[in-house]
Amino acid sequence: MTRAFRDLDNRVGGGRIRSTVVQYLDANVAPLLRGTYKEEVGRDLFSAAAELTKTVGWMAYDCEEHGLAQRYLIQALRMAQTAGDDGLCAEILAAMGHQATYIGRSAEAVDLARAAQSAAHRSGHPALAAECHLIEAHGHAGLSDPRATSRSLRAGVKAFEADAPDPPEWLAYFDHAYLAAKVAHCFLALGNDSQTAAYAAQSLKMNTDYVRGKTFNLLMLATARATDEPEEAVRVGGMALDLVEGLQSQRALSYLRRLRHRLRPHEGLPTVEEFTTRAEELTPR
Repeated sequence: MTRAFRDLDNRVGGGRIRSTVVQYLDANVAPLLRGTYKEEVGRDLFSAAAELTKTVGWMAYDCEEHGLAQRYLIQALRMAQTAGDDGLCAEILAAMGHQATYIGRSAEAVDLARAAQSAAHRSGHPALAAECHLIEAHGHAGLSDPRATSRSLRAGVKAFEADAPDPPEWLAYFDHAYLAAKVAHCFLALGNDSQTAAYAAQSLKMNTDYVRGKTFNLLMLATARATDEPEEAVRVGGMALDLVEGLQSQRALSYLRRLRHRLRPHEGLPTVEEFTTRAEELTPR
């Protein structure tokens, strides 16, 4: 069920299905946790419940209901700790760091990412450690520290390239395209449009099932092009708009507003004006 909900979240956004997932969590999962079971079963049960609870927290984050998201993520972390699941603890801490960067708490994101790295190393999954280093890099970028950002990015790439056993299913999204997207986010935060565009373009070689992620990456690429190549920015932005219209994701709308802001100096261009008119239907001023 968690896999099915996660796939739907990636396709249509957290706003469209979160209430259904919460209902399932409350009606079907919570009673199991209050039941009687052997220790081994309990560990598996709490890991599974933590994964689903983390998914609900991620959906709330996507809806920009940040206080609610934090409560679910903290609850998920406690469940994963009860299960002794270091890998899932690292993934949840990384998610909390991801959210912290998004809401402007970059120093907190760095701290969360470092805690996540410790749990990731205990789990023995280099790809998970790589993700945690990238979250730290994004936090440093939010603090306008290019040297620390570069250091964490190098650590993340090195960990990603290490030989490793198969990662857990919930980490399947972390591939070369996702790595490129995280690097692009770092360069965008540092104000380096050329590097942002280069990595954002690489990120589009992604699994087409990740509709929301593709939307984010298109909008990031368009934003990086907006200052010097407004015509190209609105071409790419138009592709993103086609996807935004099928999503319920406040984060996607926030990224769209950022693109509109970057395009304002070029609003006299017919193509930019046409794009802005269409975007205003989704993101009024």
